Amino acid sequence: MAKNMQPVAKRCAALDISPAAMGYSKKTTNRNPKANVRKKKSEYAMQLNEKQKVKFVYGIMEKQFRMYYEKASKTQGKTGENLLILVERRLDNVVYRLGLAMTRREARQLVNHGHFTVNGKRVNIPSYLVSAGDVIEVAEKSRSSVKFKRLTGEDAVVVMVPQWLEREKNSLKGTVTRMPLREDIDLPVEEHLIVELYSK
Repeated sequence: MAKNMQPVAKRCAALDISPAAMGYSKKTTNRNPKANVRKKKSEYAMQLNEKQKVKFVYGIMEKQFRMYYEKASKTQGKTGENLLILVERRLDNVVYRLGLAMTRREARQLVNHGHFTVNGKRVNIPSYLVSAGDVIEVAEKSRSSVKFKRLTGEDAVVVMVPQWLEREKNSLKGTVTRMPLREDIDLPVEEHLIVELYSK
């Protein structure tokens, strides 16, 4: 399976996004003060940048991203919004959003290793799309892991989950209360530029 192994901080700087969008600390060292002084981008460059931004944040390769776009274009509503909603529904993203993993990369790895169930059934496909009513839970055999033990107890960090998800404190379970809306997605991206790029 293809993986994006680019250095997070460096790639975030290139795409002009905060590392916080990836689940990392906002503290990054800018060794070159002139690095942020960019030349005016062409229309194509701006469109490509927005596409690369979404692909990088969600950890999606080009072939799969194209499939999401095709599906989004056939769904009723705005194609750009549909595209973002589709990638937001990925199981690895939901695991991250529920606070069951520190980053999306970690969430993808945990899902791959079969640490989660959806409605009681083990799912090891990061791209699995969740639906309203789905219950995502840490598998019984994985609960004794140090990685998950830190999520429960008095010292457990309280995570602010999006309004379309629900997770009780100290629990290793989350519920998809409804489908995500565009306003639930806090990634600073102009999705219409991605649509324009693919429409050419």
